[in-house]
Amino acid sequence: MKLQPDRLDTLAVNAHGPGWMVIGGQRYEESVILCSEGYLKAWHCTRHGALTVSHFELLAEWRPELVIFGSGLTLKFVRPELLRPLIEAGIGVETMDTMAAARTYNILAGEGRRVAAAFLIETP
Repeated sequence: MKLQPDRLDTLAVNAHGPGWMVIGGQRYEESVILCSEGYLKAWHCTRHGALTVSHFELLAEWRPELVIFGSGLTLKFVRPELLRPLIEAGIGVETMDTMAAARTYNILAGEGRRVAAAFLIETP
């Protein structure tokens, strides 16, 4: 089994737990968006119920092949109308809890895929 990613020049999630995540050696306790092309930004959303269309517009501008949405501590799907910018741009969206999303992002980014992730980091 291969444990080393194919691509070493991309930001990766190094560790994660309830209420925190380490990306590129830096600890985050607030939601972030991350792209395999090297973009990392604060994602100003503290809970699933506060999501709006604008939270997904920046991700559409980055033009990834796929967006992975980490919905927090548990799996919670986004209302389809909020994903309109991604759907209209033909960008796929996968939803999973934030810890699973972190692992999936690392695998796809390590394979050299153009992937973005939105990690909703909730305090337990």
